This record gives sequence, C-alpha cells and structure tokens, in this order.
Amino acid sequence: MARTDDDSWDITESVGATALGVAWARSQESTSECPLYTDPYAEVFIAEAVTRGWELPQRHMAERIRSISGYAASRTKWFDEFFIAAGAAGIEQAVILAAGLDARAWRLPWNDGSVVYEIDQPKVLAFKTETLRAHGAAPAARYVAVPVDLRRDWPQALREAGFDAGEPTAWAAEGLLPYLPADGQDLLFERIAALSAKGSRVAVEAFGAGFFDPEYLASRRERLRQLREQAGVPDDTPDVADLWFIEERTEVTDWFSAHGWEVSTIDAADLMKRYNRTTDDDTTPRTAFVEARLSGYSPDN
Repeated sequence: MARTDDDSWDITESVGATALGVAWARSQESTSECPLYTDPYAEVFIAEAVTRGWELPQRHMAERIRSISGYAASRTKWFDEFFIAAGAAGIEQAVILAAGLDARAWRLPWNDGSVVYEIDQPKVLAFKTETLRAHGAAPAARYVAVPVDLRRDWPQALREAGFDAGEPTAWAAEGLLPYLPADGQDLLFERIAALSAKGSRVAVEAFGAGFFDPEYLASRRERLRQLREQAGVPDDTPDVADLWFIEERTEVTDWFSAHGWEVSTIDAADLMKRYNRTTDDDTTPRTAFVEARLSGYSPDN
C-alpha cells in the first residue's frame, strides 16, 4: 500500500477504495433515524463495487467507520452547506478536487446554469459516471468530469474542459490533503489561487493541531488494532494512514491568509457540536474545516 510518485488506482484499489469506505458511511447516515443529509447514490456505488469484487467492511472495520460516523456526517454536511451558500452568493462554477464518489452534482439544489467540474483518477470518475448512468441518475447541474491525476497539469485539463478562470469558483478539497506530500499541497493551493477570480471561495478539510503528533498517530493505530482483536480477525488489515504522507506542512489558514484571502475556520470537535454529533471517546480526528474567500465580487458587477 506504500505510495509512489506515479501510482494510480481503480475504485477498489489503494486511495480509490477509501472513497468506497466514505460512500458506505454516507449510506449508513442516509438511512439513520435522523440523518444530517441524504445521499441516495451512496448505496448504488456500494452495490456496484460489490459486483466488481469489493468486499463490504468486515465487522471490525464497520465498527471503526461507525465510531467516526458523527465526524463523517458533519464533514459531509459542512461541505454541502458550503456549496449551497456559494450558490446563494451567485457563484455558478464549482470544482471538486479528488471527487471520489461525491454525488453533490446530483443531489444538491444547484442554481440554473451552474456547472460542476470533478477532478480525479480516470478509472474512479468512469466508475462513478457509468454507475449513475446505468441507474438513470441525472445531474442537477451541468456536470463535467475531468479525468486527470492531481499531480499532473490538471489546470490545463480543467481549462480544456471549459473552465472559465474569469468567473468566481467554489472549490472543495475534502479528504484530500493527507494523500498529498507537503510540496504537493502548496502546489495545489498555488494552482487554485492562479485560477480564482475575485469572489471565489475554497473549502478545505485541513490538518488541526497535533494531527502529526506521533503519540496521536500511535494511539489511532492502537485503536484500530483493538477493533481487529475484538472482531477476532487477523491483525493484517491495511490502515488508511499507510496511504498518507505524514509530513509537517504549511497551515492552510496561514497559506490563504498570506495570499490575500479572508479565512474562517472551525475545528472538528466544534463542528460536531454544531450538528449535535459529539462522541464520548477519542475518535474525533484532529482536523479543522477552513473556508477562504477572495473578496471583491458581487453578482451585480
């Protein structure tokens, strides 16, 4: 599972398989007693992946996912609200980076004339669009898939797909930064800034204080080991953290502030309190949710 500079993946492999774990969590939230959102497409993706040989989470992994379900639901809700607020502000161009099995282009109430660009590995986007098309699902906005690795020249691919850098854009980076090295993160932000007209907004799931603390990472691995032990399964199941680049890096808030963006942030614990999804254990990830705005735009301009 070790990462390399030129690795790639299908939906059931490596980083791609993490999207299925997120889809499974969203399917569980959608059928819960009081869901923060509904994603009718999550179960569709899971069912299709199973036909391709993907195995549903074993009991210990299902327990792990449920243990952070409040976090996963809160994260999804926060990004949903980000896009809805951007649309209310007159922004009609959105870009979802490392989109995975995000179905917002299909399930959110987009303004008429909105366009949603999704960037991800070619096989991942092909799985998504083929599965939804087979089930008769139609996007709620104009949808444009941009099949390109984020480590390549994705700005050029985005422009060739019709992206207009002269119009304000709502950008989203959800569950992405751990899979980028430190220099790759900075390059991502530089490219976003270069493509952003005044009025653009960016939403980022960022690292919070202590995320790279060795004791924290060790305790996280120990918790996963305990879940395996309780389930009576071999202690050889891959850990998603094996796919991360564990490197100190620029704080997201600092980067955008230094480049002229207005920044607001909320840490994961406070976000979960907002949505009444707090837990009594230590499973809340040490992350923060950052929104940055490039001022100077009005839809009446």
